[in-house]
Amino acid sequence: MTARTQDLTLIGYGAIGRSVHQRIKGLARVRITHIVVSPARVAVLQAELGEDVVVTERVPERTPLVLECAGHGALTGHVLPALQRGIECAVLSIGALSEAGLPEQLQAAADQGGTQLHLLAGAVGGIDALSAARLAGLHSVVYTGRKPPAGWRGSPAERVVNLDTLTEPAVILQASAREAARLYPKNANVAATLSLAGLGLDRTQVRLIADPTITENIHEIEAHGAFGQMQVRMCGKPLPENPKTSALTVLSVLRFLHNRVAGMTL
Repeated sequence: MTARTQDLTLIGYGAIGRSVHQRIKGLARVRITHIVVSPARVAVLQAELGEDVVVTERVPERTPLVLECAGHGALTGHVLPALQRGIECAVLSIGALSEAGLPEQLQAAADQGGTQLHLLAGAVGGIDALSAARLAGLHSVVYTGRKPPAGWRGSPAERVVNLDTLTEPAVILQASAREAARLYPKNANVAATLSLAGLGLDRTQVRLIADPTITENIHEIEAHGAFGQMQVRMCGKPLPENPKTSALTVLSVLRFLHNRVAGMTL
């Protein structure tokens, strides 16, 4: 029997995309054939990466899999049309699904193309258990996200607290997952992921905290339902290239790709 192989197109080459590209070289039988970036970056990045990969501004007509690591705009600009053409896609920018109507558009595009859209777990664990518990009925899901002040720079948190002088933990948002994903799209993908696995964007409660006493990103999940109760606490190191992103986000991509070619998965 021929060993499974996986070629793919990568959308985005920021901190996450670059890290995925570098680490994917350690996965046997997985290969990035194309990288999609903005038109202004194509020539420079092609010169940097050489001839091993094609750098382009759009997803090629024929590619077996698209992996999105670019941000929310890529879902409408690249993923939607790829799904409509029957191309299987996997995305990390789950927070974008807080936009009204976008989940339905993506579902309709996948149905039209007869393919699938995979929502990757990214920085958080317990998604499989939460999704399974939903089948019996969930009563509540609460997510608390803690990051060092540097992890909230460039976000609305700067208008809530002084991140430079903070000496103790401060709640910067307490709201629904939909509101959290809308206000903190680069920081709250975890909340959106949990809501899609559980009670939905409007019934999942979120607390976001800037905490100067920590150096890692901490995710806490508490869920209650007919299954019982679940508490998960994860202390994730940030991606060195981008303190807003957990290193586990990249590892979740590698796990997904490994499972595409492995003879046995878990």
